[in-house]
Amino acid sequence: MAEVKEEEQSGKGGILKIILLSVGAILLVVIGLGIGYFLFGGEPETDPSQEVNQIIEGGDKEKKEEVKDEKKEGEEEGEDGIINKNVKEVPEVDAYETTYFEFPGNFTTNLKNSKKFLQVSVGVSTQYDEKVIEVVDQHQLALRSVILSVISDFGEQDITGSDGKGKLAKQLLESMNKKLDELKEFPGIEGVYFTSFVVQ
Repeated sequence: MAEVKEEEQSGKGGILKIILLSVGAILLVVIGLGIGYFLFGGEPETDPSQEVNQIIEGGDKEKKEEVKDEKKEGEEEGEDGIINKNVKEVPEVDAYETTYFEFPGNFTTNLKNSKKFLQVSVGVSTQYDEKVIEVVDQHQLALRSVILSVISDFGEQDITGSDGKGKLAKQLLESMNKKLDELKEFPGIEGVYFTSFVVQ
């Protein structure tokens, strides 16, 4: 019996020792972290990016002076020694959204006084509301007829170069808006574009 009691007491004492050692170890870790934070922690006085820049630059003052001399127009050196470009702010302007419409398929017609023919793809744009594009789509048949008749009035020499294409686009713009006006619709087409332009 005496031996059993001694074993029970030594077993209780062993568990107590383990608990005390665990609590002591935890206290030592917490105290160590506290001392470490107190000595080395807190807010860094300098920005880490500044320290990296100083390490890269190596503290060479001559190089810094050369960089200052070589600064381009419109650049300033900031407080941290990094060169910042002066960027112009884009003014906010109330701009209208441009809407585009491309007529499906190609337009092919003979050129005036020529055996050659022109094949083009035509698109239009407007900055008015989408109603204009809906009207263009609704009256595609009439506008396609206008496009073909205008193109057939141009000769091979009339459409050469960017000036010739510009004149053709301008004539198409005027003629299509005139047709929309005749149809009692708002003539809101503002631009005509060629997505393909082939003379054969």
